[in-house]
Amino acid sequence: MNADALKGRWKQLTGRVRQHWGRLTDDDITQINGDREVLLGKIQELYGRSREEAEAELERWAETAGIFSASR
Repeated sequence: MNADALKGRWKQLTGRVRQHWGRLTDDDITQINGDREVLLGKIQELYGRSREEAEAELERWAETAGIFSASR
């Protein structure tokens, strides 16, 4: 996933992100602020995923949702 595209579209994507990762709070969404690395950290923390698992999950979500290409 392109990190710049995530940052640029963050406000549009927050609803979809919250729908997919329901454990994210409003404070989490504010802290993430479109930063791919912070989002990955939150996925790891809240869902007990490894870094690799979180990255794979984020890529699958982005591709399935038709949001971004798999390229970073």
